[in-house]
Amino acid sequence: MGYDSTAAYMRYDLTDLKLFRAIAETESLSAGAAQIYLSPGSASYRLKNLERTVGTALFLRTPKGMELTPAGTNLLKHVARVFADLECMHGEMSSFAKGMRGSIRLFANSSSLNGFLPRDLAAFLVANDQVNIELEEHNSDDIVLAVSDGIANIGIMASEIESGNLQVFPYAEDDLVVVVPEGHPLAGRSAIRFDEALGCDFVCMHRTTSNFQFLSATAARLGKHLRVRIHAQNFATVLQLVASDVGVALVPRSVIGNAASERSCIAIPLIDEWAHRKLKIVVRDIGSSPGFLKSLVDHLLQRV
Repeated sequence: MGYDSTAAYMRYDLTDLKLFRAIAETESLSAGAAQIYLSPGSASYRLKNLERTVGTALFLRTPKGMELTPAGTNLLKHVARVFADLECMHGEMSSFAKGMRGSIRLFANSSSLNGFLPRDLAAFLVANDQVNIELEEHNSDDIVLAVSDGIANIGIMASEIESGNLQVFPYAEDDLVVVVPEGHPLAGRSAIRFDEALGCDFVCMHRTTSNFQFLSATAARLGKHLRVRIHAQNFATVLQLVASDVGVALVPRSVIGNAASERSCIAIPLIDEWAHRKLKIVVRDIGSSPGFLKSLVDHLLQRV
């Protein structure tokens, strides 16, 4: 009896692959199961079947959670491409069937996510009610990798990061500024170097945000220790704390106009070249992307 090569492929159930991706992203079997509405018992059974199908373990079960094995890391790249291709097929077929929805995974850095992007995405979503967007914040390095590997459909990142073979489009320009309370010793300066602010206490975004990671890495490159008084969940809270004289902060200029406390804070421009941020849109191949993804890119490019 001859070997039917299609039989092996048919054993890869889409639900199993969705579960695998969810567990990899959450690093938890129960959280991954909940993300796709499966019980932990059902998820465990499905994962064992998937590992039996591929012939090797995909995760290491550790006290800290589910850690991908080398085989799992490799499979995750393929799974990301499978779902990207399915989204492309879904988008192309949507012109033939009403009611089908497109879904876009968009990874963005902190500056764009808290500045220009929400308004631009809102306008797009209102005009395209059959498209959903899954929006996540990541640092620029991770965005490049995610788009390259097909984990994200589109990324918006800062200019200083190498984008490799990805297609790149200009999105917006912004400046990082140091925000200080009224009466602060730096408040009267027309511009400063960033290292002049590093002797101050800082109000920072949460440790996991790209803004804080960039701030911390920049201070380290300058050989300085970052004095953090408090971490906040959003820029509005950061600015309120600065206005209350808790410390100073490094924020994108674009977020200041959205803050209720803007009149109680003073934004000081930075002389450092890296403070001027050119935000870029990155995609793998816009030519082969589904129509709804092309529409989003076209919409974002209208800002230029």
